[in-house]
Amino acid sequence: MIPTYEKIMLPLLKFLGDSKEHTSREAIDYLAKEFELTEEERKEFLRSGAQSVFDNRVRWASTYLYKAGLIDKPRRGVWIITERGKEVLNEKPDNITSQFLIRYEEFKKFY
Repeated sequence: MIPTYEKIMLPLLKFLGDSKEHTSREAIDYLAKEFELTEEERKEFLRSGAQSVFDNRVRWASTYLYKAGLIDKPRRGVWIITERGKEVLNEKPDNITSQFLIRYEEFKKFY
């Protein structure tokens, strides 16, 4: 089953927790393995046909984390955790949801 973008947010942040720059493709491939997606699930496309459902959800998860200041996007297709993101990981949350991110003013304005 393809996870929602909210279920992807914490695993994505943990993946970026090594403080290194990672490409979006590296993150997507890692998360697909983490969620044990089948080949069919990986190839399931949006109705528009422009992108796979899973890729789309990972990118939405990254957008929400970015808007909350937990990750940065130094270049197109490259993601890195921020100090704020590291602080969140140190809190050891069970999950990250939109409700969790609302604590950040930047995210409130976006949301």
